[in-house]
Amino acid sequence: MAFLALERLSKHYGNMAAVDDVALTIEKGEFVSLLGPSGCGKTTTLQMIAGLVEPSAGRITLDGRDITNEKPNKRGLGIVFQSYALFPHMTVAENVAFGLEMRRVPRPERQDRVREMLSLVQLSAFADRYPREMSGGQRQRVAIARALVIAPPVLLLDEPLSNLDAKLREEMQFELRRIQRKVGTTTIMVTHDQAEALSISDRVVVMEQGRMTQVDAPYRLYEQPSNAFIASFVGKTNLIAGTWRREGGAGAVDLHGLRLEALVADFPDGTPVTMSIRPEKILLRKAGEGRLDGDIASRFFLGSQWLFTVDTPVGAMTVATPNQGEEPPAEGASVGLDWQPADLRVISATNR
Repeated sequence: MAFLALERLSKHYGNMAAVDDVALTIEKGEFVSLLGPSGCGKTTTLQMIAGLVEPSAGRITLDGRDITNEKPNKRGLGIVFQSYALFPHMTVAENVAFGLEMRRVPRPERQDRVREMLSLVQLSAFADRYPREMSGGQRQRVAIARALVIAPPVLLLDEPLSNLDAKLREEMQFELRRIQRKVGTTTIMVTHDQAEALSISDRVVVMEQGRMTQVDAPYRLYEQPSNAFIASFVGKTNLIAGTWRREGGAGAVDLHGLRLEALVADFPDGTPVTMSIRPEKILLRKAGEGRLDGDIASRFFLGSQWLFTVDTPVGAMTVATPNQGEEPPAEGASVGLDWQPADLRVISATNR
């Protein structure tokens, strides 16, 4: 039996379905991210789990217990909001201890648990400081400590890193995962940042227009997207419309007369499809030596890599190559584009 289960969960506001017939099971100790653009239903889903929003239909069970209609304080879940919601008039230690006080935990035990939690988030020396005296990353760790100190069965994170600058955000991703692994708490995080979701999750749930469109391990989600939306939202990709052709035991994508070899896909011959290939899977060759020729329209140096836009007979394609310490072909140069057939993904043209 799954530790946490969402069974046909929906939330309607009039005729609009914010969340539509969601079904998801999460195992104990798992770290799952709900990923999607604004308005896709991920935050509403998290709020229904927390008890902050009442479902229109469906059921939520936690460790075999139906919590669909339980009040938030009865569920015992830990929640970290986007704003952290720390009490400005309380010290760090007092903020962390607040949930224990509400549960009438004896003072000696309360002090021990706060001390232990501050050590976990590496803030032992900051116990007597106030939130205004701390950086954004430190305040975020205080919020996590406050949520975890009550030993919740599930930790809910609502865009917990969105208020941090880019460098600190990247550092805190791995800090968050370290803390979660140390404690072993089942964790659900809402984010619109695909790099964040891919880097620290056991599984990622991609949501679009209130529905879950793919639930998978980060690597498989990136390498084997089920539709064009996921391919483009989870990382960068090149999407080109074509027609699927079966050729004996092999297959190819027909792009207006140009056929590109691909692994056999489960489509009837003649089906409209979308070709997807990641920029980093494409190799630059001399003109005439690749699967496709083109001219470099633009190039950008990003430090660890070069990013190119190449005009080809089938449309503009983005190419990312590692920085090898030498200057690559210049804008206007003719080049060949090459890749392994296994790196070309063939997905449904209908986005389903």
